[in-house]
Amino acid sequence: MSDLFESSDLAGDAPRPLADRLRPKSLGEVVGQDHLLSPEGPLGRMVANGRPTSIILWGPPGTGKTTIARLLSSAFHLHFEQLSAVFSGVADLKKTFEAARQRRRMGQGTLLFIDEIHRFNRSQQDSFLPVVEDGTVVLVGATTENPSFELNSALLSRAQVLVLRRLDDAALEKLLARAEAHYGEPLKLTGDARASLRAMADGDGRYLLNLVEELSSVKTIKPLDPVALVSAVQRRMPLYDKSREEHYNIISALHKSIRGSDPDAALYWLARMLAGGEQPLYIARRLVRAAVEDIGLADPQAVHQALAAKDVFDFLGSPEGELALAQCVLYLASAPKSNAVYKALGAAKRAAQEHGSLMPPAHILNAPTKLMKNLGYGAGYQYDHDAEQGFSGQNYFPDDMAREQFYQPKDTGFEREIAKRLEYWSKLRAKRGEQS
Repeated sequence: MSDLFESSDLAGDAPRPLADRLRPKSLGEVVGQDHLLSPEGPLGRMVANGRPTSIILWGPPGTGKTTIARLLSSAFHLHFEQLSAVFSGVADLKKTFEAARQRRRMGQGTLLFIDEIHRFNRSQQDSFLPVVEDGTVVLVGATTENPSFELNSALLSRAQVLVLRRLDDAALEKLLARAEAHYGEPLKLTGDARASLRAMADGDGRYLLNLVEELSSVKTIKPLDPVALVSAVQRRMPLYDKSREEHYNIISALHKSIRGSDPDAALYWLARMLAGGEQPLYIARRLVRAAVEDIGLADPQAVHQALAAKDVFDFLGSPEGELALAQCVLYLASAPKSNAVYKALGAAKRAAQEHGSLMPPAHILNAPTKLMKNLGYGAGYQYDHDAEQGFSGQNYFPDDMAREQFYQPKDTGFEREIAKRLEYWSKLRAKRGEQS
């Protein structure tokens, strides 16, 4: 497929977006992906060896996936063919594969670039397998979605997945410098506004250059400060798609910040989710989970705080109810931590599976009938409230199972007091076992 602008009769002197005009001419000009393109990186080694292989480029928008594919085709002297999974179907694929076969017979290889490859269904993805295996095409797929979720395992086994990183501040600054060199003058921005411009791009190089192009039409003598910059261009919401992988990444960051007792980081991730339009009930559910999984009995009030936050949000709605979620996040992040309950349940489940359907000991079985009494049900049961110190020390495990300690409270928060009680009862149990 020819260049997008040529196929649209926009070649020559027709206007082109700044991002296209500044498209790198060599792999060395690509910014922010040195981990892939350096001599030690997988793409750097591939070019040095002169042996192209099929790859999947996974990364956020505006990080150079299309550019890298084009430059690889040039480096290996392959015909560049581009399709978008959004606009292409089976007929387009068959036509493209046949054209690649014709070129191959004439000694010309093909690099087939598929944008948004995750949009193809399973059968469409399977159609790539024979042409990739026999070398008819070198496949370069681009996706913003996690390939392990969206692509066939058969296709993944034939292509190396390479992860592109969102452009960091230094990479974005390089793009700004290139744009200024292109225009022949510096951007009329204060230092703070320049930093704000990079932050607006949110790691997306193409979006950054689009913003610069907007600014190029702003007539001003005085450099713009951050406030003037915001009024001059339309700021994009932070990158967050509540229906895709970012949704799971951010909620994981929130949960782990709470577990790591970092209230400020946890509050930041909460704000990111709220700004992205996440459902508050989804957030509240995770807060309840964090309360029982990572705090537990170290602070028994934690789960009540989480449930209260849900109820308050239901009562107040947004934006006032967001304060309840924020208060809960801060409470959980600053609470003492323990996963002793979580681990105890896991250990008990494993023991239950290992020992099977063992009966409870006879002395703690109910005996509502005469036959059951004659069989010894309930015989010898000691009522703990009548026992000395309110503790009988009887065995409550099955007769054929040794006593195990699943719950091991930590020396933190309220669990410190629980540990003292359990130790006290353990000593009483041992003492009364010796006396019996």
